[in-house]
Formats: sequence, structure tokens, C-alpha cells
Amino acid sequence: MTLPFRDINVQAASDSYIFTSPSSPNAPALTIDRPTGDIRLSDASLLAGKRVARVSSIAGILGVVRLRLDKYIIVITKAQPVGRLRGHMVYKVVATEFLPLRERQIHDHDEDKFLNLLKGFIKSGPMYFSYSLDVTNTSQRQAQHDLSTPLWQRADDRFFWNRFLQSDLINFRTKGGRGSPAPQPGIDPYILPVIFGMFEIHPTTFKGTPITIALITRRSRHRAGTRYFSRGIDAEGHASNYNETEQIVVLNDRGSGLGGFTGSGDMQSGKLGGSDGKEMQVLSYVQTRGSVPVYWAEVNNLKYTPTIQLKSTEAAFPAAKAHFDEQIRLYGDNYLVNLVNQKGRETRVKLAYEQMVDRLVSSPKERVQSDALTDEKFHTIETSTKPQTSFDRLHYIYFDFHAETKGLQMHRAQLLIDRMHEALIAQQYFRAVDSPASQVNGGRLEVRNLQTSVVRTNCMDCLDRTNVVQSMLARWTLDRMFIDLGLMARGSQFKDEDPAFEFMFRNMWADNADIVSNSYAGTGAMKTDLTRTGKRTKAGALADANIAVTRYCKNNFFDGPRQDAFDLFLGVYQPGAANIGSQLVFVDRRPVLIQAIPYLAAFSLFFVFVGMWTPRLPDSAVWPMRLFIIFWTAVAAWSLTFIISNGMLYVNWPKLVPRPWAVEGYHETITKVVRKDKILGPLVAKHERGLSTARYINAEEGKKRIE
Repeated sequence: MTLPFRDINVQAASDSYIFTSPSSPNAPALTIDRPTGDIRLSDASLLAGKRVARVSSIAGILGVVRLRLDKYIIVITKAQPVGRLRGHMVYKVVATEFLPLRERQIHDHDEDKFLNLLKGFIKSGPMYFSYSLDVTNTSQRQAQHDLSTPLWQRADDRFFWNRFLQSDLINFRTKGGRGSPAPQPGIDPYILPVIFGMFEIHPTTFKGTPITIALITRRSRHRAGTRYFSRGIDAEGHASNYNETEQIVVLNDRGSGLGGFTGSGDMQSGKLGGSDGKEMQVLSYVQTRGSVPVYWAEVNNLKYTPTIQLKSTEAAFPAAKAHFDEQIRLYGDNYLVNLVNQKGRETRVKLAYEQMVDRLVSSPKERVQSDALTDEKFHTIETSTKPQTSFDRLHYIYFDFHAETKGLQMHRAQLLIDRMHEALIAQQYFRAVDSPASQVNGGRLEVRNLQTSVVRTNCMDCLDRTNVVQSMLARWTLDRMFIDLGLMARGSQFKDEDPAFEFMFRNMWADNADIVSNSYAGTGAMKTDLTRTGKRTKAGALADANIAVTRYCKNNFFDGPRQDAFDLFLGVYQPGAANIGSQLVFVDRRPVLIQAIPYLAAFSLFFVFVGMWTPRLPDSAVWPMRLFIIFWTAVAAWSLTFIISNGMLYVNWPKLVPRPWAVEGYHETITKVVRKDKILGPLVAKHERGLSTARYINAEEGKKRIE
């Protein structure tokens, strides 16, 4: 079994960076030449006398990225232990360092901006890894893998978050390099898979029985981004804000004892020894979430509710087919729980989802159930005959969450769980044991039960309503697990059996909601008062109002650079491959007068404030000051009206991969200004005629990726 090195020294020399593992002196050293970036493996003993500028100890190599002028090796300089799961230590990336291949003597604005975007993204992004546990795969998938293969080769490509950054190392592993054109398995221990999301491990007790409970959310690296700049699916079938969440319960976990002595196998794996001869049991339940799988977008225009753009289901059918083909292959039957509103602006998205399922399922049969609160409480789509195609394993369930829980009646969300009771019973959960006999098999788990389907939940953002429903499904399944383990009597609920465990469970799921929401919307989640306390409160509603305002500001004025950071880290945009001259990427090409209007509004309000609070001399005239205030009030009113009516010009859009609707909307808004605004129209028209086409140099590429 080849595992990543957990102790690496990096030696910085004038002509190369050399990576070695002190605990594995016989392992080859990884050398990356400067400034070419060529990779090779060398005998570590032959490099012992090499003159180096400094030697540093690192936790691992996050990857290699090529920017506009140079390549950089990103190394993990500090990793924080999260806890042990099944005896394996899990770490969170805390600090990184960028090692340049060239010594740059001058500053380049674009290069510095790229570096700042990446550094800020890595610093704020919750990334986790383990040297011995495959954190990218669920327990059920891990049980089916060949444990003799290197850890990175077992990784789920969807959640291998630094897969693009590891491309140079992986290409060298599969194809070799200059002077060694053959596969290079010696580099395997230097390739470290990392996930992006949430990872909490809680060693605790339930009614006096020691258990370990863990909650893992893995965010897909495909179509990743921010709230309004990443919606729906792409042509390959990847859904926006797609997350896989796994809740794990372990009995007799290997969470104590000594391990990791120098020179031992545990030094590299970090895995502890036995659990006093007791059989370790692993129970796991998996859910997924993802954006409505059609072509749709919400176009920012400074309005609180952006305009929805929606393409036909015919256009999105091949992409949706690819999406669900993968979901069924990976998880089995899919129960598609849709929580968007049936009335108002969300209606079009709901209907598009249902039309797509109708097209995918053969002989669809629909049932609609209503009550006094809503015209359509449940809307289900099933195949009316024996399944004929794999897509007949899709089961659509619509639940009008907002209408049913209106007036802080969050307990009514339980109606959805009751409606799905039979499906949840048939779904099962994963259960396996790690016994002494399994150690003979190389540590492979002995499977006792498999989860045969998955619940895929969504609302508009796949955040707040989705979080509530997923926590309820996890609670229902955990009750079932404890009953099956003999820790509770049938019909009991753990919230009544152990209040301390209930408190921990609620906060763990609320933490998950906040982390998933932060990575997508830039704020914590709404409705977490329900998750943390079990009831909806007025204080929680006020907190949600504050979150809504914060989201509005961030999504309109700060998410452009955040989306650029996603695209840069994940390789959607590659500066080294873009044919762009210096100083052309991040420059603001709007007409100067358009850029100046927010400053004009601010100065006008300032002068109004000064005029209102400036003391008047006893003998001075009143009207000059009044005219001063009236004039600047009029200027401020005109400026604010212009900004609001032409909101698309003032949204902070991504600059690396322009969104198609942003490009189209910009042209439409500028045309409107030229035609209707008597003051700015002629000047803006003159500017636009002389403007270079460099603004949209990546528009076509962006359109292909986004649509």
C-alpha cells in the first residue's frame, strides 16, 4: 500500500527544489528544476551534500500552478489535526506557501493579482486531507476499492479538489518526464488528495456507550463557484453547488493509544493500533444536494431578487441525462426532493425540473396532494409500469417547504419524512465491521449492509431549506442506526434518550449548514436556529434578515473576485494558456463617467450632510445654503437613480471567465444609456466606439464553460 508521506523536507537551491521524506531515507527524492519546472526523481543519498539556501519542513504538496509569468509550487506549511476516524488522523489545511520557480525582480500587476486571489482563496477555503484515509470517498465506496493502489488513484475525481494543481505530478507519474519517458510510481507518496467542504469528528458517548460520530461534506470541483455566478448544470452534466454529505457512526473506534513511531509503518499512515480486541463497527449514511439540473441563471442587476433566465428543457436534456446517469451509477435509485416555491418567481424553475424528469422517466405517472395550507403540498413523479430504463430509478418528490412551514411552524417539515417513510426504510444505510479477520485482507472492511439509494435535495440555492431537510433525514436514519445497534428500544428517539448527544448533533449539523453556505453564498446559513435549538424563533428570523442583507451586498459587490479565485484554483481559467498582454485582465473598461457616478453620489450625499449641519451666521441669508442643499440633493438623487436603473453596470462581475449573461446584459444596458440618457449618452457612445474588443477576449470560452 502506497500512502502519502506525512513528513517532507523541502530544500530550496538556486537551480531546484528538492523534496525528501526523513522517515523514508530509501525513497527517491522529488526534484523540480528551476526555472523550467521539469520534474524528476533522484537518489536522496546523492543529494545529501548539495548546497541549499534553506530547508523547511512541510505537511504536504498542495500542487503546482502556472500563472502568467511563472510557475509556483504550493506547499502546506501548517496542518491542524481534526481528529481520528477509524484510527486515521484527519487534518485541516491551515497555512500554505508559494515557492516561485523564478526570482522575479519586478512586480507585475496581473501576476500579483493572481497570487492574491489564490492565497485568499486557500486561506478562507476549508480543505481537509489524511495520509491514510481516503477522505474523497464514502465508507461504502472505500469498501469496494483495492487498497493496494496509491491513495490518490483511489480518490473520487469529483471531490479531488486539488486535482488540477496536481496535474504536473500526475502527468509525470503516468507518462514520465525528460530523460525518463515511462510511468514513475516513485512519485506516488508525494501526491496528496485534498477535499473542500466540512469535516467534523466527535468522540462522544450515547447513553454511556463510547462512539465516534463524524460529519463530512465534500464539495464537487466541477462547476464550483459562487451563488449567482454558478447555477444549474453545464454541458457535461455537472451541477452547481453539488455536495455529498456523509454521516458516520463508529463503535469501538481506534481513537486512543500510541502510534506513529519513527521508522514504523504508522509513521507514514498515522493509523493507530487495535481497539482492545473489540470488533469495530462502521455505519454510514449518504445524501447529496445540487442545483436544479437544467440550464438556468439568476442575473445580478442590484435588485434584491435577480432576474431568472431559463432555457428550454430540450436544450438541457443531454446535460441532465449525463448528470442523472452518473448519479444512478454511483448511488442507485435517486429520490429527488425539490423544495422550491410553487408560486412566484421560483415557479418557472420548479416546472422546468418536473418537465425534465417527465422526459427522462418512461411512462411517467404523477400524483398531486394538497391541503388547506397549499394547493400542492406533494407532487410526485414515478414510472407507472415496471422500470424499463435506468432513468426509471428517478423518483421525484416536490414539497412546498415555505408554504407548509409558514408562521414558524417548522414542525410541519416532518410531513416530508412521513411521506418518504417507505422509501427510507428500503434505502437502508451502509454497515461494515473491521475485525481481526479483515486485517488479513489488508484492512478491507467486511460489509454487512449497503445503502441502495440516495436522497438528492435541492431548493433554489441548495442551502437553507436543503440544510433543514438533510438534517431531518440524518436524524431519522441515526435513530434507526441506534435501534439496530441495540442502543435504543424500537420507537425511541435519541433526542429523548440523551440530551447531551442531542445538543452535539444539532450543533454539528448547524456547523455544516454554515460552512456549505459560506463557501457558496459568502454568509452563514439561514434557519440554523431550527437546527441548533429545534424550533423557529423570532431572534432566528431577525438573524436571517441580517444574513439576507449581507448576502445581497456580497453577491452583488464582492463575489466577482471570489468566482475568479474558484476558476483560477480549479483550472477553469489558466493564465499561462491565455493570449493576453500585460495589464489587460483586471482593468476596468467601463467608461470613466460610468465609473465616476458612485463617487459622484457619495460626494453629493457628503455635501448635503455638510450643508445640513453647517451652522449659519445670524445675519447670513437662508436661501444660498438651501439652494446648495437642493442642488446636491438633486445630483445625489439622479446618481442613485442612474445606478439602480442600470444595475448591471455596477455588479462586480468575474473577469477571468465572463458569464454570457453578463456580456449580453452589459451591451443591452450600454445601448439603453446611449439611447435614453441625454447627459451621458453621447459621451458613452464615443467611448464604446473606441473601446478595444479585449474586454471579451475570453467571452466565447466562458460561454462554452458556463452554458
